[in-house]
Amino acid sequence: MYVIFLTGTAGSGKSTLTSVLKKWYEERESYAITLNLDPGAIKLPYEPDVDIRQYIDVQQIMEEYELGPNGAMVAASDLIAVNLEKVKEDIEEYKPDYVIVDTPGQLELFAFRESGPYVAHNLSGENRVVLFLFDFTISSTPFNFLSTTLLYNSLKLRLNLPQIPVLTKIDMNRRMAKKIMDWCTDPHTLEKDISVEKGGERYLLATEIFRAFSRLSLIPVPLPVSAITWDGMLNLGSAIANILRGGEEYSE
Repeated sequence: MYVIFLTGTAGSGKSTLTSVLKKWYEERESYAITLNLDPGAIKLPYEPDVDIRQYIDVQQIMEEYELGPNGAMVAASDLIAVNLEKVKEDIEEYKPDYVIVDTPGQLELFAFRESGPYVAHNLSGENRVVLFLFDFTISSTPFNFLSTTLLYNSLKLRLNLPQIPVLTKIDMNRRMAKKIMDWCTDPHTLEKDISVEKGGERYLLATEIFRAFSRLSLIPVPLPVSAITWDGMLNLGSAIANILRGGEEYSE
């Protein structure tokens, strides 16, 4: 059994890609199930096979502990680790080839609470991989792209697992998607676009971060993917297979 974690900022397309990945594997005769780890999810574009909401009720936490929505979500995220054994039992009943894990919408709840790394390393599975979604709509300015790259590297540091960067929603504006890819493959284009806003503390900070990342080769080259048209899904599937199964690739 292989485990695929989908991470990224709120609205980056984690749930949508979770749904598409399951269908993609099913079309290739692999048995994949979905695990929803977001206790605060109200509506999902798929029916989770295993759902943390079966064990954690955010509304009940708010009422019982007199917490607001944010405080309740923090408490709920910590309770994920407490209920991990039950989740593992639910997964084992399916005996799947792949478990596709839709992580909480707020990245910080999974990345920076202790429960996130604990779950990532203790969920049953032969091998694990993390997909980090670069939201096209957020990453379309050089400063936002650089900020998201900081989050990407922070998550890699926190989870210490193989990580694949994915640029989502490329169908929305393919010209802008190409520009983002240019920033990744030729960092000088990113430096040039940062320099448009010369002067000021933000520019100086962005420039220093860019130079450090460039020197250390920490600017990732994401795989462009559309969950609407399925563009890039073959490349994504091959990248996942390369990590999980030692290079066995998929073909159309």
